[in-house]
Amino acid sequence: MEGTEMEKYICIHGHFYQPPREDPWTEKIEEQKDAAPFHDWNERITYECYEPNTSSRILEEERIVDVVNNFEKISFNFGPTLFTWLSRKHPETYRKIIDADKISADKNEGYGSAIAQAYNHMIMPLANHKDKETQVYWGIRDFEFRFKRKPLGMWLPETAVDTATLEELAKQEIRFTILSPEQAGAVRKSGSDSWIKVNTNSLDKSRPYCCKLPSGRSIILFFYNGKVSHDVAFNGLLKDGKMFADHLLEAFDNNNIGLELSHIATDGETYGHHHRHGDMALAFCLYYIEKYKKARLSNYAFFLNMKPADHEVQIRENTSWSCSHGIERWRSNCGCKGTNESHIHQKWRKPLRDAFDFLRDDIDNIFVVQMKKLTHADPWDLRNKYISVILDRSEENILEFLKKYAGIETGREEMIRMLELLEMQKHAMFMYTSCAWFFDDISDTGTVQIIAYATRACQLAEKFTKRKLFPAFLTKLAKAKGNFRDYPDARVLFEKLVKPRIIDIDVFAL
Repeated sequence: MEGTEMEKYICIHGHFYQPPREDPWTEKIEEQKDAAPFHDWNERITYECYEPNTSSRILEEERIVDVVNNFEKISFNFGPTLFTWLSRKHPETYRKIIDADKISADKNEGYGSAIAQAYNHMIMPLANHKDKETQVYWGIRDFEFRFKRKPLGMWLPETAVDTATLEELAKQEIRFTILSPEQAGAVRKSGSDSWIKVNTNSLDKSRPYCCKLPSGRSIILFFYNGKVSHDVAFNGLLKDGKMFADHLLEAFDNNNIGLELSHIATDGETYGHHHRHGDMALAFCLYYIEKYKKARLSNYAFFLNMKPADHEVQIRENTSWSCSHGIERWRSNCGCKGTNESHIHQKWRKPLRDAFDFLRDDIDNIFVVQMKKLTHADPWDLRNKYISVILDRSEENILEFLKKYAGIETGREEMIRMLELLEMQKHAMFMYTSCAWFFDDISDTGTVQIIAYATRACQLAEKFTKRKLFPAFLTKLAKAKGNFRDYPDARVLFEKLVKPRIIDIDVFAL
């Protein structure tokens, strides 16, 4: 590339994620008939998207000219719970994705294209401080375990953001995150006293922005091109790889002679699952840009190294990329849903979250009181460190972890109690996985799943108190009213779909 062409960079970010689907008691994914002919949705989407993107065909004049790993040339994050499953069930696909990050680092002066994700896709502005901390900590440790390096960036679930979440990212040394252009409120050139209000049209999305935080820390924010991202996801741009590339190239300002970034962000499943053969459109887009030297393919970390932020930004608090009302999709009947049927309501969202918040607060109190009887370690720091066991559940590693933090006189029975308390906390966080509130009714698979996680957390908590937690929790679930006769409220849903799955025997053994 010559002249100003070297100043033009393109970055395509894919957010690859599926919610945890494992049964809380067996840790196995049960058969999901609506994913047929596959056993479950993870298997189906792997076949349609994750595997094809590691070996995608490039066609020219109906002839295969190359087979490529798209992950080598895009920016991406993989949800930790999905990546854990993929590492066990499809290790070759998993390995190719890990290797792609190493190859991208070789091409970008050591800056790999993978970034981390807050652990189990909890809506961060709705999380309490301790959950924010653990979600970021677990996301970082999971990334380091798999990619063997520290993450520079982290994806926020649904790009949901508030200042407290950015503070936590910065505190744990995350350098940048990616947001929707609608989430920028005002900008100014560094050193200026005047803020300029912006919207998705007036915001310059080609540069990084520094967001200064109340603590004195700061974090870099990238705001992706919303129009091109939307066209990729919803308006058929993946029907033609060259057309896809042209839209990315047209986003550049021809009057700008400096470093400039054209970048988009979509669900990674767009490339093959949501749009059949979308991986091939992506592959051709990348191939076309490189072959004709239209711009340089890169990633956020590399571009930030080339062009440090010289502008500042203020965010719009409590906003996301998938709810025009901010973050109401995960706590109220805001109107955002999966269908256009006017008679389908989501009045159940708030009482469901209220029930979970009630249970979480009870569980947290039990956790702190009981854990202090078993160890001198700070209970919340211990929960953070528990990610080392989640990543390696070998008996040797579990015993090593428990012995490290157990008191001098702690025996086998006490170690099991420590493990139960930590598993209780894991399930209490999993019950906030965002997908449960995203769609139409409490009978949605995702909502059933998080009620199962809440039930498992409640079951474990009752081992440590003479009080019965279930009656009050179920009373609150009954206030979450659904749309359909078979499941009029979340308590009935529990009785019909979750209660039969409960295993009462002690599943812990050391």
